[in-house]
Amino acid sequence: MTDLPKLSRPATRALDNAGIETLEDLAKLSRNELLALHGVGPASLPPIEAAMRAAGLDFAQK
Repeated sequence: MTDLPKLSRPATRALDNAGIETLEDLAKLSRNELLALHGVGPASLPPIEAAMRAAGLDFAQK
């Protein structure tokens, strides 16, 4: 399981509250579902997307 990148505190809390602990968990969500989490904004996407690409993962297509 691949660890999440370092994010802002609000984004980290939002992921924790949603039960998202790994990049594999994130890959189950669409980009829009991720952005719908309170505390996760557009600034969170570049580090998340870079980490996901490096792990060979992508967001779900929903």
